[in-house]
Amino acid sequence: MSESFPRMQARTRRFTLGVPRGFTISPDGARVVFLRTRSGTDPVTCLWELDVASGEERLVADPRSLSAGEEDLPPEERARRERTREQAGGVVGYATDEAVSVAAFALSGQLYAASLTGGTGGDAVRLLPTPGGVIDPRPNRQGTHVAYVSGRTLRVIELSSGSDRALAEPEHEQISYGLAEFIAAEEMGRMRGYWWSPAGDALLVARVDETPVQRWNIADPANPGRETVVMAYPAAGTPNADVELVICGLDGGRVPVRFEDEYLVNAVWSEHGLLIVTQPRDQRALRIFRVDPATGATTPVSEDTDPAWVEIVPGVPAFTASGRLVWVADSEGGRRLVVDGRPVTPPSLQVRAVVDVDGESVLFTASGEPTEIQLWQAAGGVLTPITTGRGVYGGRRAGGTTVITEQTLETEGVTVTVQGADGTQRPIPSFAERPGLDVRVELMAAGERELRTAVILPSWHKPGSARLPVLMDPYGGPHAQRVLSARGAFLASQWFADQGFAVIVSDGRGTPARGPEFERAILGDLATPVLEDQVEALKAAAERFPDDLDLTRVGIRGWSFGGYLAALAAFRRPDVFHAAIAGAPVTDWTLYDTHYTERYLGDPAAEPEAYERSSLIEDAGRKPGGREPALLLIHGLADDNVVAAHTLRLSSALLAAGRPHSVLPLSGVTHMTPQEVVAENLLLLQVDFLKTALGVE
Repeated sequence: MSESFPRMQARTRRFTLGVPRGFTISPDGARVVFLRTRSGTDPVTCLWELDVASGEERLVADPRSLSAGEEDLPPEERARRERTREQAGGVVGYATDEAVSVAAFALSGQLYAASLTGGTGGDAVRLLPTPGGVIDPRPNRQGTHVAYVSGRTLRVIELSSGSDRALAEPEHEQISYGLAEFIAAEEMGRMRGYWWSPAGDALLVARVDETPVQRWNIADPANPGRETVVMAYPAAGTPNADVELVICGLDGGRVPVRFEDEYLVNAVWSEHGLLIVTQPRDQRALRIFRVDPATGATTPVSEDTDPAWVEIVPGVPAFTASGRLVWVADSEGGRRLVVDGRPVTPPSLQVRAVVDVDGESVLFTASGEPTEIQLWQAAGGVLTPITTGRGVYGGRRAGGTTVITEQTLETEGVTVTVQGADGTQRPIPSFAERPGLDVRVELMAAGERELRTAVILPSWHKPGSARLPVLMDPYGGPHAQRVLSARGAFLASQWFADQGFAVIVSDGRGTPARGPEFERAILGDLATPVLEDQVEALKAAAERFPDDLDLTRVGIRGWSFGGYLAALAAFRRPDVFHAAIAGAPVTDWTLYDTHYTERYLGDPAAEPEAYERSSLIEDAGRKPGGREPALLLIHGLADDNVVAAHTLRLSSALLAAGRPHSVLPLSGVTHMTPQEVVAENLLLLQVDFLKTALGVE
């Protein structure tokens, strides 16, 4: 590489630019539509189409040829991209009709429709006249109309005539129609707020009223002249937005749909009926209801309950072609695929998501070994592994054609292969840059709990030649894994290792793919189990590499929950950890959102001791008797997920207790750090801090 790794990682958005993604397969399996930037350093995403038979690609839409700028994004679209952690620009999302003959997408707040049956460039794409500020456009199944949200109003445009009208308008400024509320988008994986009927003549629409939600002010202290951003943030124990459902017909009819629970989890409307999934505030149940579109009446279909919480699994509910209901539920210690009420996977196979249903065949991802994610097929009561290599796989399927994405420890980047129903195999090339690092990672099962752990040594290090200072590099919290059989998961860790550290990454209790009991071990305490497991992994790694790890010099770094864990380690185990970098940490769980926090800690009014056990603010006031670990706090001042108040309150508590620490505020930076200069220099500053704190030459 001609550039340094920090600079290259920043320019390539962690080597994600140029990687094919967002696949849609035509019903006959003949074509695959996807997103990809033109190079590994180009942040502008284009829309492409692959002909499976010939292997030829067609560029459908290039934003640069459409003269669409990124500076005019509506505020709701910027918020949506923050929720999805989208770091690129251009066509970052699209939707098609059932035949995959037309695609709709938004660019710079304008609505475009692209033909997927011929034509190129400007011949294939046309700008549709709209009021502007377009968000989340979606065609109906027939491809005759496109619905979209603009100014919190759900609108519909007829493609043939260009006739555009409002279908559901907010009664006041705190109401929106057709958008996912903050909680749904940030924590529940639901990014949409409306669903077309199979006939294309009506829509199920979410009406969101944010009036009950408390208001927080996100200011930009570096630019005091800028207007403060006011956002509705539902912190733990406070009111959520009121979410209702209404069926809006293109003929102007409206039918309300009633449901009692706090959260709308998902909705599916197909020829087999309209289903909604809801969840109560305590999250100890998931309920499926069938909705009568004519009356809005709901009928219970099924209910899953658990004394801790019921996990939301992506991709369900779904229907097979014959109308059998596809679901995922916990039973006998496993997370299992359920078809027509009957489990079809063993408890040992932890189902992660249903990715597609093609006829009677269900394509899903699951883990037997927690560090691997495999593609499986369930059809006719028979389970078939689609992938078997040691790696991380994903995919899509329709019309017998399967798209398979692959990442392994042995290969760089993401490989995409299209398998046609006739056995034809076509690659979709990735244009991503290659980091060029010599990744030296060893995976192990650490300690009594067999914690999946990765040990990364410097590429230049000779085993046994010297003891290296140790850097723990975890996330360590729910819903995320760091230890996977994929080289791309360890690029930053390898770069840190090459600066002179032995890096350890470990997934402790609360992380996925180890079964419901392992995940729920953090109920009522987000601190003790996760910290215990990091210490256990450290000790096990030192036993495995006794001549390579120096336990007298141990640092830890992390972001978000990982930042919380880093600060926690410095406060509660200063005998083990000697330096910590806490990026965007949650320091006081009463300041974090309802759905995530209450799932693990409950209502703060009813269970205050759970919040106290998990609070860094409480720890900050207890000064240790021995040596203080060096502590660096980093936080983006524009963060609307983990707001900067977390770090500022922790710093104030540390100052009041006379405890030394450093704070690095990032002006204009959100929970992501997409800005190239910020992302690059953050890595360099962290290395300098760790070397100074741990005495590394």
